[in-house]
Amino acid sequence: MDPTNKPFWRDRPLEDLSQDEWESLCDGCGRCCLNKIEDEDTGDIHLTRLACGLLNIGTCRCSDYANRQAKMPDCVQIDPEKVRTLSWLPKTCAYRLVGEGRDLYWWHPLVSGSKETVHQAGISVRGLARSENGVKIDAYWRYIIKDFERED
Repeated sequence: MDPTNKPFWRDRPLEDLSQDEWESLCDGCGRCCLNKIEDEDTGDIHLTRLACGLLNIGTCRCSDYANRQAKMPDCVQIDPEKVRTLSWLPKTCAYRLVGEGRDLYWWHPLVSGSKETVHQAGISVRGLARSENGVKIDAYWRYIIKDFERED
């Protein structure tokens, strides 16, 4: 990275990023692929450790990214508008950080140069998540995570 030039995520708003730039902002943590449960009475959203059946838990990447919307109709496609409205996006999410005018963390692959640092920093769901496959929906509450928000 040329020290005289700002990296693209500091230079432009989310709406002005190319598709490749947008995709490269994903840090590969897998947190957005964890299932959420909404409390019908309070509206509170609870994160579970159950991951979408398409998430490769070892790499924390979608195993069929190109076809995810067709295979998983409830998969939320993140865009600049959703970045600003989804309360459950992690505080560490690069889309959220850039949308708020903040910089990326040291462990983000665009900063560190390695896709492994997100895992080394303990930000990803590697080692925490398990697939939703085979788990009955009425048992999801057993997998609620408490205090998984962490910033580094």
